[in-house]
Amino acid sequence: MLSARSLFQEILDDDESFRLFCSIAASGESQGGWENARIAALVPDGERGLAPKITRHGADEDKHGRIFQALLRKRGLTPVPVPPDTDYTMILERHGIGLAHDRLRDRQPLTVEDIVTYLAHSRVTEQRASEQMNLLRRHFADHPDVGRAVRMISGDEDNHLAYCHEELLRFAAAGHGPAIRRTLRACALAEIRVYRDVSLAVMTHMGRILGWPRGRSVLLAAAIHAVYAYERAAGWRRMVSLRMPERRDALGGPATTAPEFA
Repeated sequence: MLSARSLFQEILDDDESFRLFCSIAASGESQGGWENARIAALVPDGERGLAPKITRHGADEDKHGRIFQALLRKRGLTPVPVPPDTDYTMILERHGIGLAHDRLRDRQPLTVEDIVTYLAHSRVTEQRASEQMNLLRRHFADHPDVGRAVRMISGDEDNHLAYCHEELLRFAAAGHGPAIRRTLRACALAEIRVYRDVSLAVMTHMGRILGWPRGRSVLLAAAIHAVYAYERAAGWRRMVSLRMPERRDALGGPATTAPEFA
């Protein structure tokens, strides 16, 4: 029976598919770490109180990248180049979602509007990350090789999502509500398209590595398109709602370490 658990188990059991999975994940997390570090350095004077939280966010992302690299080393594997069509972070940037890397390389401080854009983009992408890691935690929390990594990263992603909700609500109360709603909707609709395209690309690469028959590849592609159809019709709305999280000040302290992976 084809299921999320059986699919990931198959990827996990094969060295080459596991190399690709961890390489893609490590690259995306490391990129997120760099972006957050640059945003923290450029926070405008009136919002300097956010800088430690953004720094913590970036430190968590860097840690996740190191965890995926450590999982590879544990199996005696080395990273592989990330295929461009699977590079979720860079494809989002090319679609104009979030803050452009050219802007982040500049030394000019960001504006409050830039920070709102960053938080709205993060709220959408962290929703996806939290859901994916919750799925893996549900099936693999006790796995001897990846269980601890899944539990740690999933907890961090939940914290990131809570932080985005809380900060966006603060900015909405300060009068930025219309801009937040507009940006969230644009980000969500772009993200679901990118997620569909990246998912199709990843499955194509995995299918080639694992030797999937054409029928299985067609079935998986149909499932990915079905998810997109649902998200395009209504599912995207879960990415744009805002509510005060149970976890308040979720990024208010130092980043947790991962000595068992570092």
